[in-house]
Amino acid sequence: MKIIIAPDSFKGSLTAREACIAMEKGVRRVLPTAEIINLPMADGGEGTVDALVSSTKGQLIQQCVNDPLGNPVNATYGVLGDGVTAVIEMAAASGLPLVPPEKRNPLNTTTYGTGELIRAAFNQGCRKFIIGIGGSATNDCGTGMAQALGVQFFDNSGRRIEQQMTGGWLARVDKIDLSGLIPGIRESDFIVACDVDNPLLGPRGCAAVYSPQKGATPEIVAQLEQNMTGFIEILERTVGFSVRNSAGAGAAGGLGAGLMAFLKAKLTSGIKIVLTASHFAEKIHGADLILTGEGKIDFQTAFGKTLSGIAAEAKKQALPVIAIGGSVDLNIENLHEIGITSFFSICNQPMDLSMAMREGGKLLEVTSERVLRAILSLQTA
Repeated sequence: MKIIIAPDSFKGSLTAREACIAMEKGVRRVLPTAEIINLPMADGGEGTVDALVSSTKGQLIQQCVNDPLGNPVNATYGVLGDGVTAVIEMAAASGLPLVPPEKRNPLNTTTYGTGELIRAAFNQGCRKFIIGIGGSATNDCGTGMAQALGVQFFDNSGRRIEQQMTGGWLARVDKIDLSGLIPGIRESDFIVACDVDNPLLGPRGCAAVYSPQKGATPEIVAQLEQNMTGFIEILERTVGFSVRNSAGAGAAGGLGAGLMAFLKAKLTSGIKIVLTASHFAEKIHGADLILTGEGKIDFQTAFGKTLSGIAAEAKKQALPVIAIGGSVDLNIENLHEIGITSFFSICNQPMDLSMAMREGGKLLEVTSERVLRAILSLQTA
């Protein structure tokens, strides 16, 4: 048999790669000589770098960059197996967990470190970029990122802003100079994993919806909205096109808008990016079974999540898909409709969440074995 093992991470318990290893152990107990292809998956959020590097036989590279407060932090990015595609999670350099709770204020945080990761990958020879923009601590409209790549910002007295750009410094910008951008960077190919459709401004914009999660008070939310309203006028006038109302412009504190404006990036579904980059459709051709899974399977799984993308590709090739979850809700009939054959939970007895997460690897291994034994018994009956 040819079996594809393609799980997402079991958050807090197993990475996608660790889940692959556990599932393969279970399968090998039943089919020791099966052709097994491990394809760790992700949907553009946490774990995307590891999943894509693993599935394409790429490499992980560590880089010292600035965190959201301008302090040094070691961040990791990936170069895929083709040697020219970088995969970056902005949260590695500019993520909320990097900021102590008492210091969280999006007027003071920057995406400068994300720009440093892009620059490092560019200097490594990468000309294609996959960027996941979930989990940010920032609301600077991507100006810090752009600054790290050579863009210069000037105040109304003509002085260049030397400080790393933040949500607060947006109010000072009067002119933007793109001439210092690293030569060739704007001609590179930027694809951004973005699964939200928020515009930049207004009641559904990044300040109103997301900045309170990053430490913004109502007064700070109003200040960020005002700062971005003035800044986006200058940015759109500088680049010659509008981005403020584009779907995803408000993602990651306006980094979506910044990536589109400064780097001509295209925003798209995270799982679609991962499936394409890992050559998923090609690798599953001729398979007998796809085993997938993630920490929680519920009705939302059908809406743009990892399992839904896997099921859609499998359905095109009429392949059965078995999903294994840490928890599996009762009301998930909609998942059968998108192409998932059946579901199993790793919990084999009453247990609390901490136990399930602690024993996740062993439980996933045993469940995978039992699934394979059931399938084979039906085939030989």
